[in-house]
Amino acid sequence: MSIRFNLTLVALTGLALAGVAQAAKKPQRPTYTSPGVAAKSDPDYLLQGEYVGENVGVQVVAMGKGQFQVVTYKGGLPGAGWVGPEAKSAADRAKTRTVAQCDVPAVKRLIQSTKRIERKSPTLGAKPPKGAIVLFDGTAETHKAHWAKGEMNSLKLLTQGAVSKDKFADCTIHVEFRLPYKPQDRGQRRGNSGIYVQGRYEVQMLDSFGLEGKDNECGGIYRTGRPRENMCLPPLTWQTYDIEVTAARFDKDGKKTANAKVTVKHNGVLIHENLDCPKPTTSFMRECADESAPGPIYLQNHGNPVVYRNIWVVKN
Repeated sequence: MSIRFNLTLVALTGLALAGVAQAAKKPQRPTYTSPGVAAKSDPDYLLQGEYVGENVGVQVVAMGKGQFQVVTYKGGLPGAGWVGPEAKSAADRAKTRTVAQCDVPAVKRLIQSTKRIERKSPTLGAKPPKGAIVLFDGTAETHKAHWAKGEMNSLKLLTQGAVSKDKFADCTIHVEFRLPYKPQDRGQRRGNSGIYVQGRYEVQMLDSFGLEGKDNECGGIYRTGRPRENMCLPPLTWQTYDIEVTAARFDKDGKKTANAKVTVKHNGVLIHENLDCPKPTTSFMRECADESAPGPIYLQNHGNPVVYRNIWVVKN
């Protein structure tokens, strides 16, 4: 081996080690899973939230390091007066919602004439009706009986990645979920998960607070349908999905005669009504490809600490 080659190898090794050391020193973007910790650690968390004024709703979204996105809605907040869903065209709808990038002083000026509110889903804590299958109620018994995958944490909450042992066709599902607070992350890295009904059709979970409301954001049926309104509340707020599923129909020869349909209420507000699902959505469970068979509930693990509670199903 030549001296020149030795020197080159040493130099390249040194650069590689320096790169590893630099990567190790790179600060991690904060992820908060507790409202109490977030409130003590990040002053932006206390300013983030929903505000109402005269004929106006405001959502203040923390974007990290004292920066915010402030979204103003004509008529009131989504699901509570916003006139956007009544617009006749996308252009008219856009005029009812404005977005501004602000620092802390600017946010405080903008919300001077408003009042802070904290909304809760009207179906939060809904008790399972008679005949319902209680998939998870915070007890070890329901966790063991009904989940093939997924852990129960120390707070008695179900964690992402859970797959139910039970399988369902036509049914109504109630699930409560809480998204983490990740102010410096963006897009699909910001609290991503989803509930796959029958292991096939995903109702997206994502910290989409203040966003437009697309099919890959919270409440969207992934690449199938956008929600009528973006009803996502601020991160670390408990939220609800109430989902009615009508399974795909097949004739005696195995030919599909009708697509699956889903109706979804997000935090008590109807965002999809009998939405046609012509095929399983992206990243569906491959073992659930046969749409004629019942399938499980899958709470997607996308590397984000999303937690769930009070999950029950009524077979229709």
